Amino acid sequence: MARHSAQKPTSPPPPTPHERPQENTAAGSREQPTHERIARRAYEIFLARGSAPGCPEQDWFQAERELRLGRH
Repeated sequence: MARHSAQKPTSPPPPTPHERPQENTAAGSREQPTHERIARRAYEIFLARGSAPGCPEQDWFQAERELRLGRH
């Protein structure tokens, strides 16, 4: 008697952040900031610090956060 090996159907991989549907909230209804807009805002933050050396990653994260919340 032959054995049938039933393969379990594999589930598709989870969607990437770009593929996930946006929630229907105030923050979700906004467009995501572009790389260019984030870079521009991070540079503005750098200039506001007097162009002093600091942490460019923090400037980037602050810019991203501000743009997502619609503060700039």
